[in-house]
Amino acid sequence: MRKLLVLLMALSAGTLQAQKTKAPKPADPKPYATTITADDLKKHLYIVASAEMEGRETATPGQKKAAAYIENHFKSLGLAPGNQGVFQQQYPVFQDSLVSAAMEINGKKFENNKDFAVNLGSSYSATMFGSEVVFVGYGISDSTRDDYAGVNTRGKVVLILAGTPPPPPNQPAPAPGTRRGFNPFAQQDAAAKNGAAAILVVQTNFPRRAGNTRGAQYTNGFKRSIYPNSFAISEAVAEAIMGADYAPAKEAMKAGNPAAKSYSSNIMLDFNKSTLKLESSNVIGFLEGTDLKDEFVVISSHYDHLGKRDEKTIYYGADDDGSGTVGVLELAEAFVKAKAEGKGPRRSIVFITVSGEEKGLWGSNWYSEHPTYPLEKTTVDLNIDMIGRIDPKRKTGDSTNYVYVVGDDKLSSDLKVISEAVNKKYTKMELDYKYNDPKDTERIYYRSDHFNFARKGVPIIFYFNGTHNDYHRPTDTPDKIDYVQMAKRAQLVFYTAWEMANRNDMLKRDIPLDAQFK
Repeated sequence: MRKLLVLLMALSAGTLQAQKTKAPKPADPKPYATTITADDLKKHLYIVASAEMEGRETATPGQKKAAAYIENHFKSLGLAPGNQGVFQQQYPVFQDSLVSAAMEINGKKFENNKDFAVNLGSSYSATMFGSEVVFVGYGISDSTRDDYAGVNTRGKVVLILAGTPPPPPNQPAPAPGTRRGFNPFAQQDAAAKNGAAAILVVQTNFPRRAGNTRGAQYTNGFKRSIYPNSFAISEAVAEAIMGADYAPAKEAMKAGNPAAKSYSSNIMLDFNKSTLKLESSNVIGFLEGTDLKDEFVVISSHYDHLGKRDEKTIYYGADDDGSGTVGVLELAEAFVKAKAEGKGPRRSIVFITVSGEEKGLWGSNWYSEHPTYPLEKTTVDLNIDMIGRIDPKRKTGDSTNYVYVVGDDKLSSDLKVISEAVNKKYTKMELDYKYNDPKDTERIYYRSDHFNFARKGVPIIFYFNGTHNDYHRPTDTPDKIDYVQMAKRAQLVFYTAWEMANRNDMLKRDIPLDAQFK
């Protein structure tokens, strides 16, 4: 028995020793952090935010050029592609393009843009001939009001005047600076529920300037509900249908008591569109870790921006988010250099630049729903979105040595402590938590790609310099970047990622998800 105990103790000691040898002595990250320089960031940014990239709008040639540049940089460093064997994770983007539109009422032809316009996104190609149009006031049909009561609209064209009813006498008026506007989605739901074939909504902003014949992009081409075709129409079209009733109906709308009425009108509605199936991509580079290689640190940014307008005006997006993108490129280079010198990270690092952020966090949403590496094994996402400028609204502290830190206290009690310790030891920047306030009216926490990791339970930090006068304007150009401060901010991300990649344990996930994430 005693021999067995001695043997077990020896085996236990050997196991402990083996465990200790698995955790290498922490290397000094400073030599690698200092490779992230203002000059290198500037070199990359003058390419990423150049006229050649055409503003990098999602699913455009400019975005694809930027993706190729990022991919080639990852390849030149020797990073591996994502575990699907490619650097670019593709996702679908759809866009409708107008082919033709026509309207005729009682033999009179009306012109597209002069007299009517079609909702490209919610309408489908069809030619309809009808002999009856039903006026239904505000087009509301819910628990508060039913403008469809007592009328048959099944298979018919309905006519709606834009607006919502005035509040009841016992209800206060809207607060100053607010207004009541009509809800087109509620109108479409109501029309569909009542069997309408098409919707005509009277608006006063006609004639309209003929412009781009393409609609907004979207990512889900397979709609859960097919709504009636929706046309905005001028008052002239409304009068062609309603005749002398139109003016009294407008007055009745103001009082909140328009009366539904059916009109005999021979109406032809013709609409034809083509739907383009485009693609966009996230660019992913992978650096394998050592003893903890099956756990992951994600470093992210978005490389898309707003593109160009009128074929002339380019939205360069140098700060938003060219700055974060080239920061990721430089962080990747620093970690690759460390690994080449035998100081590589224990955890694997996923460098991901996403597109579609400006459209609604599309790329990061796609990754969060189709992760190339398991999110339950992802210890943190460090997201970099705008780190190249100074916030002119910031009136306290040293604005030449700060960064806004967002989200570090939302999901893990470990993360803020580690973040502040790393900053205190290495970069000594002012960590400004202005946008971490739950009462932040700008809701910055919800507006960049880290959010799609957070909603899946992955602890995050979002690094941000704040907005400025060039935000989302063509004047956000690389000559206005503070490259010295940008380099320091990128180094802070590097030091934090180094700690995340080399500490013994993954971050605790001990703070419940907010109700918004459930």
